Amino acid sequence: MHDSRKGKAGDLDVQLAHMDRQDVAQLRAEWQRLYRAIPAVRISRDLLIRGIAHRLQEVALGGLSPRLQRRLASVIMANGKEGGGAIPPITTRLKPGTTLVRAWHGQTHTIQVLPDGFEHHGQRYASLSHIAKVITGAHWSGPRFFGLGARPAPPRGGPGVANAQLR
Repeated sequence: MHDSRKGKAGDLDVQLAHMDRQDVAQLRAEWQRLYRAIPAVRISRDLLIRGIAHRLQEVALGGLSPRLQRRLASVIMANGKEGGGAIPPITTRLKPGTTLVRAWHGQTHTIQVLPDGFEHHGQRYASLSHIAKVITGAHWSGPRFFGLGARPAPPRGGPGVANAQLR
């Protein structure tokens, strides 16, 4: 069976290699063809190449999913109407049958996603937060406890701190 992505990727390699031999006028014309817009007057050759390469890859290999495009559009609309502000959190949707695994104090906890909740050690729960509280004894955001929330900021303090583990 022929993989159409391999063919597209091969064509993409040729197109990307060809860009190095183009002058700024040719690159500007290619930008206009791909983006259907005239590039900024003072855009550098390097930035033209990067933008064209990105668009060629997007066309050949696929771009953002429709779901992510809608999400970005909603963020832009929300910030446009309110003049800025925090980006609303991304909601994670777990499909039934998904297994979540979390180690806590040397013990591994496995959670099964059900159509109407979650299962942990044979018990059914309505939320991950309830399971996180059962495991830790403290209130936690369930999605965050199981690594489904936003990534935490990297620790401060210089080299080596990022690899330290808190116990």
